[in-house]
Amino acid sequence: MTTSVGDFDTFIDMLRAACENKPMNDQLEKLLSMPDDKRQTLVRKWVNDMVTAKAPQDLIQAVACLVDDSVAEKAYEVIYSCKRQGRWRIF
Repeated sequence: MTTSVGDFDTFIDMLRAACENKPMNDQLEKLLSMPDDKRQTLVRKWVNDMVTAKAPQDLIQAVACLVDDSVAEKAYEVIYSCKRQGRWRIF
């Protein structure tokens, strides 16, 4: 059975959170708009830092999905669409 990022609830939750939170949206957009090799390096470092900090495994897996170029591209489209539609909440 093949697993896709859509099977990781935490990945979907991360994108939803980025649609509801402008600072998070801005940070993810910045990361995802980087050249692939730079993005991959930063995501791997982020994952290593989370492992060291004993972050929840599902969060580590969600962030690790962003190493994949096609996943990162689709995630960028999702959060960019949220930004254009102004879908984040202002608290």
